[in-house]
Amino acid sequence: MPELETFTVGDLTPRAHVRVPDGARSGVVVLHPWWGLNEDVIAYADRLADAGFAVLAPDMFDGRIATEPDEAEKLAGEGDKVADRIAFAAVDELAKRLEPDAPLAVLGFSFGAAYALWAPSERPRLSATVVYYGTYTDDFLKRSTARVLGHFAEDDPYESAESVKELETALREAGRSVEFHTYPGTGHWFAEPSRDAYRRDAAELAFERTVTFLRGALAVGG
Repeated sequence: MPELETFTVGDLTPRAHVRVPDGARSGVVVLHPWWGLNEDVIAYADRLADAGFAVLAPDMFDGRIATEPDEAEKLAGEGDKVADRIAFAAVDELAKRLEPDAPLAVLGFSFGAAYALWAPSERPRLSATVVYYGTYTDDFLKRSTARVLGHFAEDDPYESAESVKELETALREAGRSVEFHTYPGTGHWFAEPSRDAYRRDAAELAFERTVTFLRGALAVGG
């Protein structure tokens, strides 16, 4: 695990994995799933950095990492109390590391996806959102024009096809640009290498689509 930096959020000092490649002209905040800021998330953020994006992946669980669903569910319940503050502040922190007009995006896995959908309504600087197998619908969707890319599993007990369709419909009714993909033969966590549900081909395709989407949404060249 690489050494993490800290930043300030009121009375909190969360840690974050940060990389700002030389010449980076845009940035992505990466929000972890209910397991916490584990090696899967850090490796994913590093791949985005290798593709040329500045990245900041905040730890919303104060250093705690789960490996089993029961433990992760407990962390998510506790993390909900401060996750929004940390996620929104992470956007501000990444913005400080870049030029004033540098475009930003936010990407979230599962637990983090809800905050990735919410964040552009609170931080208009965000022009794009990417979500992995996570949904959240509310009136806040109408308060942003950020483009949305979604990656979803075919067989997912945590996110039903109905909830995905509900999100897509809500986004379109809000006038948002939407691109959703469902990956055959996959379940929840299919893009996380440490999980049994990991499916390399689907994960790689989702990553390639993510980089293409971000380059377009953030006007970044290859």
